[in-house]
Amino acid sequence: MDEFTKRLVHLVHCPRAGWKTIYYALKSDPELKHIYRSNPQFSAHTNESPITIPQSDLLSIPIEKLTSQYVKSGIRMITLFDKEYPPLLKEIYQPPWVLFAKGNLSLLDSRLCLAVVGARDASAYGKAVIEFLLPELVRTGFCIVSGLAKGIDTQAHRTAIRLGGQTIGVIAGGFNHLYPKENKELASRMAEHHLLLSEYPPGSRPERWQFPLRNRIISGLSRGTVVIEAKQKSGSLITAEYSLNEGREVFAIPGSILTSGSAGVHELIQQGAKLVKQPQDILDEFL
Repeated sequence: MDEFTKRLVHLVHCPRAGWKTIYYALKSDPELKHIYRSNPQFSAHTNESPITIPQSDLLSIPIEKLTSQYVKSGIRMITLFDKEYPPLLKEIYQPPWVLFAKGNLSLLDSRLCLAVVGARDASAYGKAVIEFLLPELVRTGFCIVSGLAKGIDTQAHRTAIRLGGQTIGVIAGGFNHLYPKENKELASRMAEHHLLLSEYPPGSRPERWQFPLRNRIISGLSRGTVVIEAKQKSGSLITAEYSLNEGREVFAIPGSILTSGSAGVHELIQQGAKLVKQPQDILDEFL
């Protein structure tokens, strides 16, 4: 790891150094040579109040020890400036400065990534939809991207694996605090044969606010997002919104109008998302 990468990774570990703080730091000091000065201040514009990175924050983080542990655990740190960083993800608003990755890094080069998201309390119908759609998508070469959450996410990952396909899981929090715990075995398998990603250091505990943010990575890695069962104000709709904002495709699976479980999906269709009745409806947009 070169010195610039080490400094950037160090900043990402700093609780009070958010995305914009690091952005200003890089604007003012592109090689981050001055971050270890006493309480360095950064600002992108002279008329803005400078942002300070408390020196005590950085000094309290044993970055050499931590990065050594990550390497021993098979965790790679890929910065926004590395050639391995996924090109599609670079196009989004506020792409992660660092991706912590575990598994098959070649999946980051996949040109056919498709996000599949939906309800945590997936119904038998939602699971059946995955069994209906994924065989043809996997056979065509799509890598399935999801959030390793309960319900639709879990079903999408497991089905892709069973079909002999590839899958990427994007988590909130770090690898040492996997959520939900019941997916620990699935995560281990994915970390060995597929790919797990997080923008948070491995020791970070998952926080509620991190889940909507990780959805931008799920959609950002993918050429399109498929939404299967989503209530109004569902987190899956946030993923769909990110996809729309980045000019990606959004696909919606219709459900029953008599229940609330697909109300969010039906709103997406009313707003212009493509209604999907068969795998070919998705394939037609890409092939």
